[in-house]
Amino acid sequence: MQTIWMTARYLAALTHRRVSALARTRDAGALSLEWIVIAGIVFAAAVAAGIVFNNAISAETAKLP
Repeated sequence: MQTIWMTARYLAALTHRRVSALARTRDAGALSLEWIVIAGIVFAAAVAAGIVFNNAISAETAKLP
């Protein structure tokens, strides 16, 4: 679960940096929204992968003697 939170914090920081950098330009609105949507999709994929990996590891751990 810590990996998911670390990934989420990284993506939030990355998105914040991108939005801050784009806020200095005139066309910041469309680009910042685009980056927020991309970050949301990547975050959702990271959460889904974390859940799948945790379930797979738990299933394999249960098989150990």
